[in-house]
Amino acid sequence: MIQTAILEIRAGTGGEEAGLFAAELYRMYLRFAQKMGWKARELDRNFAEITGENAYTILKNESGVHRVQRIPKTERSGRIHTSTATVAVLPQVSPREVEVNPSQLKTETFRASGHGGQNVQKVETAVRITHLPTGVVVTCQDERSQMQNREKAMEVLRSKLYQMMQEQQKSSVDQLRRQQVGTAERAEKIRTWNFPQDRITDHRTGVSVGNIEAILDGDLHQLLEKIRKKTN
Repeated sequence: MIQTAILEIRAGTGGEEAGLFAAELYRMYLRFAQKMGWKARELDRNFAEITGENAYTILKNESGVHRVQRIPKTERSGRIHTSTATVAVLPQVSPREVEVNPSQLKTETFRASGHGGQNVQKVETAVRITHLPTGVVVTCQDERSQMQNREKAMEVLRSKLYQMMQEQQKSSVDQLRRQQVGTAERAEKIRTWNFPQDRITDHRTGVSVGNIEAILDGDLHQLLEKIRKKTN
């Protein structure tokens, strides 16, 4: 079944190192999509749209906090730093599933630019949409026209609002459990990337694999397959 997943990857704690790790995860998922024969499009610096056979089903369990332990290139003393990045995998949601009132939106346009601010366009094609009741902000600048970027931004907005709706519905049932655990599900660490030991550990299943560099280059199959076998 052809599915579309919207990935949002952001730096967590750890300053510059967290940002570098988030960028590596972003590249990893795009490379993985390419190797799977899926279609991947960057919507903005933090968002990507991935479409392909069972794309959302395969990627949805990547959501959560990813922790990295390694020696940053700028660390002269050789001390291992711990940083985090967050991954959210959202389903594509149709307008019928989530109705958005246009009067509750603030739409802004600006000039699109490449990564790092290069090649700033002269025409304001990039779009930023703010959903006023929730404060959710989405941006899209990958498309060539303002209309196309607005459509993509609305697509991401619907997915994020859908996710919020699902969490709100679930929160009343899970409230006691979250109090006992101490943190909400989205704040739980799901995976640790330990570079000194060349080991990736999935904390939900206890699965560990090596060869971090290959996996970051998109060879995510071996880890996902072991996790799948463990959960089935």
